[in-house]
Amino acid sequence: MRVLQTTSEKGLDHSILPMRLYHKAKKLGTWNPRDIDFTQDEKDWANFNEVEKEMSLRLNAVFLGGEEAVTRDLLPLIKVISNEGRMEEEMFLTTFLWEEAKHVEIFRRMVDELGISGDLSIYHSDNYKRIFYEYLPEAMDRLTHDPSPEAQAEASVTYNMIVEGMLAETGYHATFTSYKRLGIMPGTVQAFEYLKRDESRHICYGVYLLSRLIAEHDHLWDVVSKRMELLLEPAIGVVQDIIGQVDELPFGLDKNEMIQTAMKQFGSRMDVLERARNQSLESIQQAREEEMGELL
Repeated sequence: MRVLQTTSEKGLDHSILPMRLYHKAKKLGTWNPRDIDFTQDEKDWANFNEVEKEMSLRLNAVFLGGEEAVTRDLLPLIKVISNEGRMEEEMFLTTFLWEEAKHVEIFRRMVDELGISGDLSIYHSDNYKRIFYEYLPEAMDRLTHDPSPEAQAEASVTYNMIVEGMLAETGYHATFTSYKRLGIMPGTVQAFEYLKRDESRHICYGVYLLSRLIAEHDHLWDVVSKRMELLLEPAIGVVQDIIGQVDELPFGLDKNEMIQTAMKQFGSRMDVLERARNQSLESIQQAREEEMGELL
C-alpha cells in the first residue's frame, strides 16, 4: 500500500542536505536567462580575431551540447529517487532539472544573440562523443530498468563527477576568469556567475548521493573507482581536444592550468568519496556542509 510521506508522521526533514540544497536553490536559482544583456558582448565578439572567435565557438559548442545532454538524461535518476521514497532528494532534483534547462537556454541564447549560425556539433570531438553521446546516456538510461545501487553509482559518477565535476567546472572556470580579467563579454560573465553557482549545488548533491551509496554499500567504492578510471582518459581528452587546436590560446588561457584544474577536480572528488567508506550518513552530511561553506 502506498504511503504519502508528507501526510504521515514523518513529514519533511528540513535538516538533511538535499532539502537544504532545495531551499538554497529557491533563493539563488531563480535567475532568468532572458534578462541578461548581451549588447556589449555583441560588440566584443565583432572585435575578436579569427582565433578568438574559433575558440569561443569551440567552447560554446561543448557547453551547449553538454547542457542539453544532462537535461535530457537526468529524468531516470529522478524516477529512481522518487521510487525509493526519498521525497526531500526528489524535491531538490526538480530544481536541478529546471536549472539544467535554463543552462541550455542561456548557451543557445549566446549563440543566437551573436548571430552565429551553422552546425556547432562539428566541434564535438571523438572523446566528447564517447562521454556525451555514449557513456552518459547509457549510464542514465540503465536506471529505467536497473535501479540498483551499482547502476545509481555509475550514473552519478558519469553525470556529477565527470561531466559536471571535471568538464563543466574546468571549462566554466577558465572562460569566466579569462573574460572577467580582460573586462570583456560582460553578459557572458554574468551568465557564468549564475551557472557556476547552480553547478556547485548539483555537484554537492552528487557527492552526497555517492557518499550515501558508498556508506550503505561498501563494495560500491570499487564500482565508483573503476568508473572514474574508465572516464578519466576521455575526459582529459575532451580538454586536450579543445585547447590543442592552436599553439597559443587566446584570452590568456593557459593549457597546463586547464589540465591541472581538471585533474585537481578528479583527485579531490576521489579523496572525498573514499572517505565515505564506513562513515555514517550523519558524518557524511556534516562533511559536505563543512566543505560547501557559504553555499549552505
